[in-house]
Amino acid sequence: MMECESFGYKDEHFADIQMLRYRLNGFDSLTLMQKKLVYYLSQATLFGRDITFDQFGKHNLRIRKILETVYRNQDIDRDCDEFRALEIYLKRVWFSNGIYHHYGCDKFNPGFDESYFRIILHQIDAKQLPLEDGQTVDELLDEVCPVIFNPNVLPKRVNKADGEDLIQTSACNFYQGVTQQEAEDFYAQIKSRGETNPPSYGLNSTLVKEDGVVKEIVWSAKGRYSNAIKHIIYWLEKAKSVAENDSQKEVIASLISYYETGDLCTFNDYCIKWLKCLDTRIDFINGFIEVYGDPLGLKGSWEGLVEYIDEEATHRTQIISRNAQWFEDHSPVDPRFKKKEVKGVSANVICAAMLGGDEYPSTAIGINLPNADWIRAQYGSKSITISNITDAYNKASHGSGFREEFIKDKEILSLIDMYADVCDDLHTDLHECLGHGSGQLLPGTDPDALLAYGNTIEEARADLFGLYYMADEKLVELGLLPNKDAYKAHYYTYLLNGLMTQLVRIEPGCQIEEAHMRNRALIARWCLEHANNMFLTRKHGIYELEIYDFEELRILFAELLTEIQRIKSEGDFLSARKLVETYAVKIDPELHNEVLERYKKLNLAPYKGFINPWMLPVYDENGEITDIQINYSETYEHQMLRYSSEYATLI
Repeated sequence: MMECESFGYKDEHFADIQMLRYRLNGFDSLTLMQKKLVYYLSQATLFGRDITFDQFGKHNLRIRKILETVYRNQDIDRDCDEFRALEIYLKRVWFSNGIYHHYGCDKFNPGFDESYFRIILHQIDAKQLPLEDGQTVDELLDEVCPVIFNPNVLPKRVNKADGEDLIQTSACNFYQGVTQQEAEDFYAQIKSRGETNPPSYGLNSTLVKEDGVVKEIVWSAKGRYSNAIKHIIYWLEKAKSVAENDSQKEVIASLISYYETGDLCTFNDYCIKWLKCLDTRIDFINGFIEVYGDPLGLKGSWEGLVEYIDEEATHRTQIISRNAQWFEDHSPVDPRFKKKEVKGVSANVICAAMLGGDEYPSTAIGINLPNADWIRAQYGSKSITISNITDAYNKASHGSGFREEFIKDKEILSLIDMYADVCDDLHTDLHECLGHGSGQLLPGTDPDALLAYGNTIEEARADLFGLYYMADEKLVELGLLPNKDAYKAHYYTYLLNGLMTQLVRIEPGCQIEEAHMRNRALIARWCLEHANNMFLTRKHGIYELEIYDFEELRILFAELLTEIQRIKSEGDFLSARKLVETYAVKIDPELHNEVLERYKKLNLAPYKGFINPWMLPVYDENGEITDIQINYSETYEHQMLRYSSEYATLI
């Protein structure tokens, strides 16, 4: 294993992306059985890759296969601008699990001409291309070229524009032949049964219309994605054989049963078993989980994460979880929306061992699951903060000049230099451990009532919960913050990000689409409008954020949290839409252009992603695994081509 002193966190930089590496700190301290468990779960994680590609667009897998075939062909001239543009396009496709930007959801501009693409494909042996039975190369080109080159064909993976049919204007591959109204009516009819503990309807299926009838095609070992799911099950079975205890073995068995049947009631059983399984060092996420990739917020994108506890850092999150009831009781929201008894809040700081699907190459730094509100209310939730991912981000950002460019107040800059990292980690913990698990729906409220605005409202709710408590003396009392002024560093950077710096991720002329970005914009802009002592002004020819009363901001965070919790608890769709559309979507073009110009000078990539470590089993003469070696030397290109070869299941 590579030594820390020589470890290089930064790798290649292309387009708007910086590739990073993360270390498996403490992996050598795991037992052999634990290492085997991590390895088997990692294999199960990597075998879900093709599912994510297909979910993000029905043409993605064939386009990836075509591009990789071209890229591997050594007879094609590589020393030309067109090929270099194709190489960057392929790397972006790998990164985003398809032809749409992983964050903004807009289709990539390929950067090379269609005529060039057609010429080079005719230079390749047709047998190497993903041709359907009887299909010619020209017919394949006629099928995929409009998708790649015509900006008006399937232009956006997830469309959230108010007033449009969100399904028919989104290229994600969750619906076929149905309108938004038909989909909403289909699931409304199912929900009208009024079940007390309902499944997450629609989470693991494609909704289609055949012969005029709307129905679901379930994702399971017997349904859609069966080949990929069967491979996942194979490695889960091996993981079950080396489980740390009987509880973990039951969790894996329940997940296997769910994959075999596609039964969402079984998925609920799995979720409950999973969140109750606490006495292990190894844990994992594997399945159709988050619904951000669906414009209606119903369908789960496939994702995988293998993890082990960072025992030293977990002390922080355990303090938070032990005091969860205090935080809930002292929340500023209406008492009707508070949980009388907070149940089962567990929180760990973990090291990621393998990322997959919608968590790879770009990944979250904190996760709180399961997502079903009734499970959270009755059984609780698990929260994680991913320490080695956060550490890689921090190590790679030092000395970038970013803070100095956008923060001119030296006193504020000094606070940020001292406290930003600890505050960022703490806010992530509060967001995941407590924010998502706080509050409750009123009886009879549909958890999906906010539709396309639900994800933004939920992320804003969790962020506001964390922001409100960042300034509470309780955090100093618990030893989570060093002093009563440290929170100011986070208030400033959070609001600066929501107002200005996150705009570096958006192309000129576009609006804010992604739920987390909308959440931050909503909070920052709402506060700017309502604050008496916070200003975004032009000084010396540039925009600067000025904050003169941080205590006022805490009052505003409390006020907005109160309203957003009401919207969530009552399922108030109209108020959610008004709040999001007013504060979270549109961008001032003058401000946007200035931010882009200032950022451009720094030569930084606005997006970061990760190259996974390569796990290599060591075998004895009997074929038994005696160790798992970790190799950090694999390049991004090699890893992606290897994954497409070793873990291809759907093409």
